[in-house]
Amino acid sequence: MYNDILVPTDGRAGTEAAIVRALDLARAFDATIHALYVVDTRLESAEIPAEDHEEIREQIMEQGHAATVEIQDRADEIGVDVVREIREGVPEPAILDYVSEEGMDVVVMGTRGRTEPQTHHLGSTTQRVLTRAPVPVLTVALGETGPLPESGYGMYDEIVIPTDGSDVAERAAEQAVTIAARYGADIRVVYVVDTTTYGFEDTPRSIVGILKQGGQNAVETIAEMARERNLPVTTSILRGVPEDEILQYVSGSEADLVAMGTRGVSAVDDHFLGSTTARVVRRSSVPVLTMG
Repeated sequence: MYNDILVPTDGRAGTEAAIVRALDLARAFDATIHALYVVDTRLESAEIPAEDHEEIREQIMEQGHAATVEIQDRADEIGVDVVREIREGVPEPAILDYVSEEGMDVVVMGTRGRTEPQTHHLGSTTQRVLTRAPVPVLTVALGETGPLPESGYGMYDEIVIPTDGSDVAERAAEQAVTIAARYGADIRVVYVVDTTTYGFEDTPRSIVGILKQGGQNAVETIAEMARERNLPVTTSILRGVPEDEILQYVSGSEADLVAMGTRGVSAVDDHFLGSTTARVVRRSSVPVLTMG
């Protein structure tokens, strides 16, 4: 499934967790890592004297070299092939161009998440890549606390797949099930009946029944994918605010990964993340794999 994995890096501290997971996916799928550093050309419009631009550019190029070499050194330790690339441009389009030009299968990158003061926003580059990438994107919180997972088949033991019954949710589930099969992970499928959307307290019992049945159909579709791979699977129907219920479920489990579609049945604009997905990505302490 994954032959080429892109890891955009800016060399800053806190990216180790994303790099570790990218490298282990490459190990598990016998894939090549592409370490990409983008020299942001918007520097030229910054309030920096023109005579200093070249010196600063050279310093940034050196940082890019060091950042990509670090990934190569880590990859060499576990026998993973690496392609290093330094490009100039605006990060988000440069990353997306690389995905298309070089035929990437998945992007792994850090997200500001809840480790930064402004927890109500994703990093702008990450958000734009998430919404526009034609391939799955695995986001890992920058500055993840605690010990980093060790490379090996125990990296993913339990994968949570929230679904709203949409096609994009099923596509995300297909990715997750394939990863689970490679790692021997358990699958947990979750559907949340959104009580805020439907004014649940005043909703007739017949409508509640329809909503619950729709949820049951949605989780069973994905559960069947897992059973076809002989993977352990459980399903749950929850009620409440979707992102809150999903995050609470994840925190109460031993999940190593969450996989969900970027645009669900309630999305109205293809240029924006579905609100539930965006909130889960920015609040989750667990890596999130998204698929559009």
